[in-house]
Amino acid sequence: MAQEVEETKDGMHIVWDQPIVMDDGVVLRADVFRPVRDGSYPVIMTYGPYGKGLHFEDGYKTAWDRMCAEDPDAVSNTSNKYANWEVSDPEKWVPDGYVVVRVDSRGAGRSPGYLCHNNDREQQDYHQCIEWAGTQRWSNGKVGLNGISYYGANQWRAAGTQPPHLAAICVWEGWHDNYRDGNRHGGILCTFRKHWQDMQVKTVQHGVGDRGRRSRVTGELVCGPETLSDDELIANRENMHEEMLARELLTDYYVERSAKPDRIKVPVLSAGNWGGAGLHARGNFEGFLAAASEQKWLEVHGGSHWAPFYTDRGVSLQKQFFDHFLKGHDNGWSERPKVQLLVRHPGERFVERFENEWPLARTSWQKVHLSDLGELKPAKSVSEKQLSFDALGDGLTFLTEPTKTDTEITGPIGARLAISSSTVDADLFLVVRVFTPDMKEVTFQGALDPHTPIAQGWLRASHRKLDPERSLPYRPWHTHDEKQPLEPGQIYQLDIEIWPTCIAIPKGYRLALSVRGKDYVYPGGSGGRLSNMKNEFTGCGPFLHDDESDRPPEVFGGTTTIHFGEGHENYVLLPYIPAAS
Repeated sequence: MAQEVEETKDGMHIVWDQPIVMDDGVVLRADVFRPVRDGSYPVIMTYGPYGKGLHFEDGYKTAWDRMCAEDPDAVSNTSNKYANWEVSDPEKWVPDGYVVVRVDSRGAGRSPGYLCHNNDREQQDYHQCIEWAGTQRWSNGKVGLNGISYYGANQWRAAGTQPPHLAAICVWEGWHDNYRDGNRHGGILCTFRKHWQDMQVKTVQHGVGDRGRRSRVTGELVCGPETLSDDELIANRENMHEEMLARELLTDYYVERSAKPDRIKVPVLSAGNWGGAGLHARGNFEGFLAAASEQKWLEVHGGSHWAPFYTDRGVSLQKQFFDHFLKGHDNGWSERPKVQLLVRHPGERFVERFENEWPLARTSWQKVHLSDLGELKPAKSVSEKQLSFDALGDGLTFLTEPTKTDTEITGPIGARLAISSSTVDADLFLVVRVFTPDMKEVTFQGALDPHTPIAQGWLRASHRKLDPERSLPYRPWHTHDEKQPLEPGQIYQLDIEIWPTCIAIPKGYRLALSVRGKDYVYPGGSGGRLSNMKNEFTGCGPFLHDDESDRPPEVFGGTTTIHFGEGHENYVLLPYIPAAS
């Protein structure tokens, strides 16, 4: 069994492997970094499965190297000795009077137990860890949750358990709907979780022991102290991909692992990434809108999934938020506008702008119609025609005329298509794209893929059923509670959600919508790889839909047809933002 060790170094008092006992007797392990001077301080906590003792560079070398090269301030003003994937660097927080607590989740790193992500047991664990931290002699009784991705997403769920000592959450690029936000886009299985579990979770499961890494700082086994056999490790973890593959519809399995936003009452800072299609972006927008908190803010940025959190801008934003709610500082945060956007411009240029709501109240919602000539036009197509494509192929692309003025599109997007299939189902992949006057595609460094398109949406046609109470023209809401197979050749009207986006389109550029039968592929070539990801980046990063068990060719490999003319609607509803007067 791990033993706690205390030491004072690098201007911090550190407790390694602090035990936190759960109500079922399992002992989780945490590292606690606090100011040397005795006192009561607010707590910044993270709870997750990536191994608190694994150095960022050791586990994620390509991401680390890229961050050092492209965002040098992210690794400045710190020795980086305690740098850990997707969590706060204590050297950037402890000197400002915070205690940083990092907990290895049940079954991961130094914490024993059955490794099962996002379930009720994990939420109970997090709740108990928060309450433990809020009642320590060095705590002022206020705990804030902070962190990226997994460490962001589980904040939504932990906050829903309403721990008395939880004072605020900062969800940095974190999903909140276990079904819609990342695992089954429009009902289509995403294989990200399969590879994520292989590459990032099994490698730091508790019990990997001496077959894994050692901490650079303590020399202890990151995933120990015991070493378990392969059979023991397999028996001690859930196979996420198989569980999701077996559940095409939205069942209690996904509901248990999703946020309960009506129970989230603490102050919220939801920080999203325009390039986060596939996992996190939708959760940041929908979580912000749905949370019952009276005090909530939305921030949206660009760039990679990890670096913006550590930059001077990111840390300053987080500290302003937590200084106000955990320390009681009157720093103007409460008067801050509710929405802060970094508006995207071609060439990876971002311009900061504050707004008062989301979607923006001044949005001019405009339907742009698809035509049988491959155009996007203000007027609806009246010709009784149709266009077909291979249901597992590249599909069709519809283009606007060159814009006559500079144009901004910022907000969620809805699409409607009249389609038929030669089989009993069809998967649709919608991609909003922008092209320069000489028809070169404009992409951005997304959260992961360096060639991320402007926006994406997905729908399995048999999942077309809508919830009329939750659906909005610009954000259809599918129930995913029953399959409605297609009658081959019959025409169906589909409403498709396209995730929120932002792009300032210069005069002379063109906007496009691609309707595809498979994942988007950037036409300019490979985006390389990350050492912690299995697949090469070709435009969608790791968020692919390529499991033949979920998309058998005999069902999804036919022909999909878009129908035009009387009684058929084919359009995309775009959020145009009027130019400032």
